[in-house]
Amino acid sequence: MFDKFKDECGVFGILNHPDAANLVYLGLYALQHRGQESAGIASVVDQKIVSEKEMGKVVDVFTPERLSRLPGDTAIGHVRYSTAGGSMLCNAQPLVVSTHKGPVALAHNGNLVNGAELRRQLEATGSIFNSMSDTEAIVHLIARSKEPTLEKAIVDTLAQCRGAYSLAVMTPRKIFVARDPYGFRPLAIGKIDDALVVSSETCAFDLIGAETLREVRAGEVIVIEQEEGAAAPSLRVVHRFPAPREARCIFEHVYFARPDSVIFGNNVAEVRQRFGAQLAREHPVEADIVIPVPDSGVFAALGYALESGIPFQFGLVRNHYVGRTFIEPKQTIRNFGVKVKLNPVRELVNGKRVVLIDDSIVRGTTSKKIVRMLKQYGAKEVHMRISSPPTTGPCYYGIDTPERRDLIASASSTEEIRDFIEADSLGYLSEEGMLNAVRKDDDPSKLYCTACFSGRYPVVEPEFEAAATQA
Repeated sequence: MFDKFKDECGVFGILNHPDAANLVYLGLYALQHRGQESAGIASVVDQKIVSEKEMGKVVDVFTPERLSRLPGDTAIGHVRYSTAGGSMLCNAQPLVVSTHKGPVALAHNGNLVNGAELRRQLEATGSIFNSMSDTEAIVHLIARSKEPTLEKAIVDTLAQCRGAYSLAVMTPRKIFVARDPYGFRPLAIGKIDDALVVSSETCAFDLIGAETLREVRAGEVIVIEQEEGAAAPSLRVVHRFPAPREARCIFEHVYFARPDSVIFGNNVAEVRQRFGAQLAREHPVEADIVIPVPDSGVFAALGYALESGIPFQFGLVRNHYVGRTFIEPKQTIRNFGVKVKLNPVRELVNGKRVVLIDDSIVRGTTSKKIVRMLKQYGAKEVHMRISSPPTTGPCYYGIDTPERRDLIASASSTEEIRDFIEADSLGYLSEEGMLNAVRKDDDPSKLYCTACFSGRYPVVEPEFEAAATQA
């Protein structure tokens, strides 16, 4: 899937490790899939907070020289892909500010549906903003809180925030971590040596050799602190906000998260494979091979193949060295856009009835090009299978989906979409099948947000504050 949804953000932090900034760098490298626009690290140096951030990918932003300017044993980092907040350095995180409660650095993944309203209220009382990010509203609320301690100020601030947030707030001695009451976005805590770490995904723990301890639970505000004389830091739950239900983002499992991560208690690769198996049960077809649209369709395709008995083949090869900024300078080569990223293996698809597996169809234009390309390379039939339900609505909780009018499934039937993409057949995974495939030992209909498929939005604001920016 290419540029159908813009990636969300990634958060990583560590307390009590002599190579804190270097480990944060590695953690952000593992989370690069969650944001390729900007990267930043803030570190505690002599009880002050210093930061380095820039537009670009982690490996390009953090040279050895830059990392050398971030000593200390406590640090947090952030990778970002903007939505409405704009692609500018002023929106890069972590945000670092000085308050009367001391210096604070903050990294945020999610979107406040009341972010625009909070900003208007703050501006009306004299606050001056330096960015277009709703994260800055959180910083202002912490700084302006009348609560006597930073700990209480953070709780006071988050009580005013509606929507999705998984965040890390660093002070010279502590790291506070929090998830919104609905638990939209993931956040986990791990341990390496005598240090505690926090990450948007557990794959970052694997890279640095950290052990996963547990997830930050929905609504929890936790402080990671090291008491005087203690050899290692400890966790303390500061507060837990209640919610009518949890609303974990199902699209983390469908597309966003890395398959080697454990998200919401489930390994992503296993969940995607179960999606594919359920898809095979719901939409069987006589075919010769099953091929994925790499990379997000791979495990669903594997599940479909195992369940159906149809051989799995890598019939499409992806060029991993093409970035989002690939330039198509001449009109005469614009049609090569998909082929630059994907190319069929002629010998595998020629004369074959193909089941093509992808995670979603948004506008339909990319799917159409892939189907056409497979047929040009000799595929006898192309049967499209999608490992999620039709995407019919935008997300207001931290995913930059197109407007409803740009979502092909919002106004077209499955048969009309099949005709548009020129497939021989088209089948979507049902919402019930998707939810049942996530997990077997609880009721997923009460745990997951499926708003982009179902239109049932857990947190509703009068105008959804769609102009609010995602951090």
